[in-house]
Amino acid sequence: MTGVRAPAPLPRPYEAGAVPGRWRGAEPEVWLVDGRGGAPLPPGSEFVLDAGERGRADMFLRAEHRRIYVATHVALRMLLGGYLEEDPAALPLVREDCPGCGEPHGRPAVAGSPVHFSVSHSGGVALLAFAGTPVGVDIERPPAPDSLTYLVPRLHVAERSELASLPPAERAAACARCWTRKEAYLKGIGIGLAAGLDRDYVGSGSEAAPLPGWTLTDLAAPHGFAAACAVRDRES
Repeated sequence: MTGVRAPAPLPRPYEAGAVPGRWRGAEPEVWLVDGRGGAPLPPGSEFVLDAGERGRADMFLRAEHRRIYVATHVALRMLLGGYLEEDPAALPLVREDCPGCGEPHGRPAVAGSPVHFSVSHSGGVALLAFAGTPVGVDIERPPAPDSLTYLVPRLHVAERSELASLPPAERAAACARCWTRKEAYLKGIGIGLAAGLDRDYVGSGSEAAPLPGWTLTDLAAPHGFAAACAVRDRES
């Protein structure tokens, strides 16, 4: 898997192959969008968003929340347009059917596209993952110590035991590693947190536990964040 990279300068008028060329089923790629710092997006940057995305952007009350939402969705469309060599403003973004209940709230997708993608944002930073098979990505800040009493009991029994054995000062970072791995995997399979966090064991240690049929990888993230990516193996 490639490292986390900043997108090519965004936004800009669509050019076929500008970022980064037609998707050919290569290794998964993960891109970083950093909306911190308050710098406004260039004028006209929202031209690629559809009416639904613009409407959701306008619902944010805080400027920084709107900024990262818009920056992330502009980057998503521009990168998808580059991969598919299509106009990013014309891409039909849909939701696949949920494998649990069959309702259309599963993985996000471009209708009829061979590219799978996932998006996650937290604290003004976002990650976008692209792959030739189903993929999930997650980025989080480590939880506050008083939040662990709520979060840890929701995890797998073995993960709860691991966290309980750690010194208190190490638990938040370990919980964030575990949480991002788990959420990336659940987003990859298309169910999300509704599947329950206690079902699958991903571990809280320095390396993710193996998951049959999936490759689960911790990502290098900006300081103060934890991140992970899950990609379904091609033979699965």
